[in-house]
Amino acid sequence: MKEEDQRYKMVRFGAMVGIVGNIFLALFKGAAGLLADSRALVADAVHSASDVVGSIAVLIGVRAANLPPDRDHPYGHGKAETVTAIIVAVLLFIVGFEIGLNALQDLGNPITVPKTAALYAIFFSLLVKEGMFRYKHFLGNKYNSDALITDAWHHRSDVFSSAAALIGVAASVAGAHWEIAWLLYGDLAAGLFVSILIMKMAWTLGKSSIHNALDHVLHAEDTTSMRDEVKKIEGVLQIDEFLAREHGHYVIIDIKIAVDPYITVSEGHQIGKNVKDLLLEESKVKDVFVHINPYEKENEKGGTL
Repeated sequence: MKEEDQRYKMVRFGAMVGIVGNIFLALFKGAAGLLADSRALVADAVHSASDVVGSIAVLIGVRAANLPPDRDHPYGHGKAETVTAIIVAVLLFIVGFEIGLNALQDLGNPITVPKTAALYAIFFSLLVKEGMFRYKHFLGNKYNSDALITDAWHHRSDVFSSAAALIGVAASVAGAHWEIAWLLYGDLAAGLFVSILIMKMAWTLGKSSIHNALDHVLHAEDTTSMRDEVKKIEGVLQIDEFLAREHGHYVIIDIKIAVDPYITVSEGHQIGKNVKDLLLEESKVKDVFVHINPYEKENEKGGTL
């Protein structure tokens, strides 16, 4: 199986794990929250439901990113995953805002104390979500998928929200048991805290994805080994310019090399081909565009044509 096909298969599987897992958790926490009368648990269920939409978006983005280059998209469709990551981040922010708004509105209503059963439901959810986060984060890093990494952090935000809900519900139950009035607000406070946490995480992930979408170029220290290897190729007298652009999960390189101005066009073409073939051996490099410049001593300090 080709490496690209293997990547698509595993990233798609990761997205499917998210969809199935989140559907189960959303239904489980929603039912448990209503039965146990816990606003924090219901808010957590809404968060899991939003994860279902996010995972479906990831699945669509991964499929689009795997499409081969065409006339309208000669560089491929790799940025589809980055666009999907932005959509998931926006969705996450909206969900966080809604949860916070509901928590603030509930402050004016009579305080209800959740049943102890809510604690067990939240703890179970926390364990499942942490497992989903670790698995999808591993796959996202292994296959360099922005969308899958963002969706993994979506799961981690659910872990944090479940932890906050656990503390809040426990505080409310303890407040009712020991008749401590201010602890009764623990469930509502947890819902508000979860909303702030979700919005902050959404902002961070969205900012990172937008940065990657704007033709981010790898820093010089990230491409040192590749440039050093190119300099070893016979006929390459100088690298005038080296730009490695992130295009979703892969990289496209634009390189300008200086060669002896008195060799034939055919010889210059062969040197350029050798450079391209070398760089394509890098696992993340999808395509390479080589421009040949005539070598001149005055250009030794980085002049380009």
